[in-house]
Amino acid sequence: MKLKEFSCSLLLLLTFSAWGQMAITGKVSNEEGKPVADTEVYLKELQRLETTDTEGIFRFSNVPGGKYTLIVFAYEYEVFDKELTFDTAMNVEIQLKKIQAQALSEVVLTQKKEKVFALKHLKKVEGTAIYAGKKSEVVLLDGITGNLAANNPRQIYSQVVGLNIYDNGDAGLQLNIGGRGLDPNRTANFNTRQNGYDISADVLGYPESYYTPPAEALEEIQIVRGAASLQYGTQFGGLVNFKFKKPNPNKKIELVTRQTLGSYNLFTSFNSLSGTVGKLSYYTYFNYKEGNGFRPNSNYNSRNYFGHAGYQFSDRTKLTLETTFLNYLAKQPGGLTDAQFLQDPTFSNRERNWFAVDWKLYSLRLDHKFTSKTDFSLQLFGLDASRKALGFRTNRVSQPDDLEEPRELLVDNFQNWGAEARVLTRYKLGDKESALLLGTKFYKTSNNQRQGPGTTATNADFNFVEDTFPNYERQSQFDFPNLNVAFFGENIFNLTPKLTLTPGFRLEHIKTESEGTFRNIVLDLAGNPLLNEEIEDDRVFDRTFVLLGLGATYKVSTSVELYGNFSQNYRSVTFNDIRVVNPSFQVDQNITDEDGFTADIGARGRYKDILSYDISAFGLLYDNRLGEILKPATRTDANGNEIETGGIVRFRGNIGTAFMYGLEGFANWSLKETFFSGVENLKINYFVNLALTESEYLESEENNVEGNKVEFIPSINLKTGFNFGYDNLLGSLQYTYLSSQFTDATNALQDINDNQRGIEGEIPAYDVLDFSLSYSYKKWRLEAGINNLLDNSYFTRRATGYPGPGIIPAEPRTFYTTLQLKL
Repeated sequence: MKLKEFSCSLLLLLTFSAWGQMAITGKVSNEEGKPVADTEVYLKELQRLETTDTEGIFRFSNVPGGKYTLIVFAYEYEVFDKELTFDTAMNVEIQLKKIQAQALSEVVLTQKKEKVFALKHLKKVEGTAIYAGKKSEVVLLDGITGNLAANNPRQIYSQVVGLNIYDNGDAGLQLNIGGRGLDPNRTANFNTRQNGYDISADVLGYPESYYTPPAEALEEIQIVRGAASLQYGTQFGGLVNFKFKKPNPNKKIELVTRQTLGSYNLFTSFNSLSGTVGKLSYYTYFNYKEGNGFRPNSNYNSRNYFGHAGYQFSDRTKLTLETTFLNYLAKQPGGLTDAQFLQDPTFSNRERNWFAVDWKLYSLRLDHKFTSKTDFSLQLFGLDASRKALGFRTNRVSQPDDLEEPRELLVDNFQNWGAEARVLTRYKLGDKESALLLGTKFYKTSNNQRQGPGTTATNADFNFVEDTFPNYERQSQFDFPNLNVAFFGENIFNLTPKLTLTPGFRLEHIKTESEGTFRNIVLDLAGNPLLNEEIEDDRVFDRTFVLLGLGATYKVSTSVELYGNFSQNYRSVTFNDIRVVNPSFQVDQNITDEDGFTADIGARGRYKDILSYDISAFGLLYDNRLGEILKPATRTDANGNEIETGGIVRFRGNIGTAFMYGLEGFANWSLKETFFSGVENLKINYFVNLALTESEYLESEENNVEGNKVEFIPSINLKTGFNFGYDNLLGSLQYTYLSSQFTDATNALQDINDNQRGIEGEIPAYDVLDFSLSYSYKKWRLEAGINNLLDNSYFTRRATGYPGPGIIPAEPRTFYTTLQLKL
């Protein structure tokens, strides 16, 4: 169906010429003449995006004269899309038409938004952030037909190249993604944020994400690779930023309720309220999840609340307050040996293992526009959280749980707060406009970890019982006060109309501390204590350093861009690196920080509305890389000497220098525009997402490591499929294939006869097929799908601790259906 008629009158203002540049200003209003706030106005050829203020006003400054495509997208309004020629400064009056019920089909609405905004990378400047010359990708949640209720990462991140994903089967309570040889465990190698602020346990001391926002609440997910280290931290992985849906600017109250049922008693309920009343806007939701899992002893439930309130003091100033609460409890079936997995991947011999998370996040943000060229933001944020792990775990995975023995209990409490200030200003350098970003971050944590005996019961009792079991071997208690102060900056230099350079720096001060004790207990063969002593273990890692980087872009044409970047990276040791008491692995007492660099070079663009693509090559050097190898088990005696105790453990330390390199490519081909351009209510897209990666340990002081491949790297990582639809029906069919990958630096192979451990060995190649449909009718939407359609048996993870140890099987074929009502 064609867009309804719109009116656009161009009013000529005074002509001026300053260095061949001009300003384009305008006002967006509705049919009643009222301004439409929060409208996205886009100059397609320059890839510049502005948002209208409360009066519907927008402004593009320093625009060269010429022909441009002006695109306007506002919530619940038809898309304005027209080519206009600007030879002088112009003022544009745009009147938008309200979308009537069923005026546009779901397919047409999806295509319109994809046509405008599905540019799979971030703009050069967005708010108070610079992304020029960086490898960036944007996941648009509105364009995904998949299992959003369970946060299915294969479908949500299907168009993000090279991600390695752990399948958890817990309705998406935790996100586990990595890439380019980085461990996917709890996304610990990315700086993970929501709406621009940190959400992980401790960004430097314990950067694991136990909380993941529900996909049903998100507008988009922004991913920036290693070059994000200059603006968002030192990490090798880059940035993952979850952006929540914006408050509806045109309603006082909007209700969205989504109820989902699925296999293994999956039930989720997502309910949100949104709206704008005068200068106050709000968005809030409550999300409940529960299920039994496909294995015995794997039931879970969670409750997640989010609240956002924004107050627009003026056109220049806005204050935003956000709170997030998450609480979940999960029973964990434990890991399997290779022999157990091959015999029955649903088997569980752990009936007493539990995991609990309590997460509270707070954020206060001030956005202020000093002038039309200078923006400022100040974000204050804090975390008050805990995670508790309880159960029986041993590196002899096949060993049955002794119900008379105490369970191991680990309790971690996280309290941290921080502040990040940014100022971005646009200025003239010669006859070209440049942009300078300066920022600073202060971050302070007060965390503690306690490990010791839990009860012998089977329920989720997270109480320590040292008095009952004074000779329990694995006892420790530590405080981890960490401090981080950073100053960073980047500058966009437009050397020519086509060539842009973006140098940057980050000055970082990190102080990581460990203060506490652990018990050294030696028992005789009868279990009587020969030695039971408390040992102090206090350490301080204090360092200051500078990271440098450079990005470049070259506009071959209005629709093709070449880009490249180089950025230094750094990873400080975490407090688990500094001190951990775990029967499955030991930690090198002389462990040190990791450093290296990331580089990308590539081309991205579009060909009409037929093809969008991003093809690049990357290299990642990882010095002093932390890794795990198999070594004889040892313990420290009373004199501080290391004594072999018999058996083999996984040893964690600085393994050596590793280099990872490869090709990454994504392409989205519109079969509809190619073969059926006249059929407006039809959508057929084919996408392919392919990463070909190689790696090698260049040097190592450990035996049998140098020359090996790096762990967590499948040589082939492929996701491909179709997105299709007609009228109000949308669907997707996606195929995923990953070749085999190693899990330790010694490149231990899979042993299918292993009936004891399951901790070491490669992860065999696997493939998965997912299918989803959705149908919209007026205010209703029905979604349904099948994940792992071919019912393949596979695993993506060998856990050395919780939720194992051992192989963690992935879900078999599962079904889901969701009913949505929007009022």
